[in-house]
Amino acid sequence: MRRLLLAPVLLPVLAGLAACASDPPRTTQIIVQPPAPAATVALAPAPPPPPHSELVPPPPQGVGPMVWQPGHWMYTGMTGNEWSWQPGQYMPAPPGQTTWVPGHWMQQPSGAWGWMEGHWA
Repeated sequence: MRRLLLAPVLLPVLAGLAACASDPPRTTQIIVQPPAPAATVALAPAPPPPPHSELVPPPPQGVGPMVWQPGHWMYTGMTGNEWSWQPGQYMPAPPGQTTWVPGHWMQQPSGAWGWMEGHWA
């Protein structure tokens, strides 16, 4: 009689175990997001010349929020002290971004000067 009482209880449990054994194993999917692009760094052996003065034009109409990125010097020489002036330009704001960090030259621990690209934060 005990066998008859245990059988109705154990049958659903055994059926559940059998179903688990026949299911394909579950896999965990890991999605790796590429890292945000780091600020581009151009190195120069000396600081840039003083910046040019620029007349900031009015922003373009109908394009959305924009911020002025001032002109700056870019180092173009590999062995000398050659620089090229890059005029300023308006940078469109991506959706949800409100703070523009302007590009700038910064002295590195090595003594070289690095250009840090402007970016939205």
